[in-house]
Amino acid sequence: MFPKDFKYSREHEWVKIEGTKVRLGITHYAQDALGDVVFVELPEVGTEFAANDSIGVIESVKAVSDVYTPVSGKVVAINEALLDSPELVNEDPYGDGWIVEMEMSDTGELDNLMTAEEYQKFLKEEA
Repeated sequence: MFPKDFKYSREHEWVKIEGTKVRLGITHYAQDALGDVVFVELPEVGTEFAANDSIGVIESVKAVSDVYTPVSGKVVAINEALLDSPELVNEDPYGDGWIVEMEMSDTGELDNLMTAEEYQKFLKEEA
């Protein structure tokens, strides 16, 4: 359920590392807790963020939640498909439901994130 080659944050975001870039989204756990996603607010390409900044908003039938970036960097791509099909976050959170791609400014921040195993243990402790 949690791709092993991704890193995970305590706020339930994931990053897929591609060199100095990361693709970011929310975890299966997060999308399940939110329920049916009806709207995703995306940042503008070129915007720079520090780690733990809010980069957008996900609105579901249950709640409105901020999306936080676990790493610092500049947005180099957004998933425009989410503008017309926000339900992709529910249907494929680790694939077509990605939110942004960022060029990291500090790859060392990846060390602060959890492995898939650590994230699963974290979820059990949270329950």
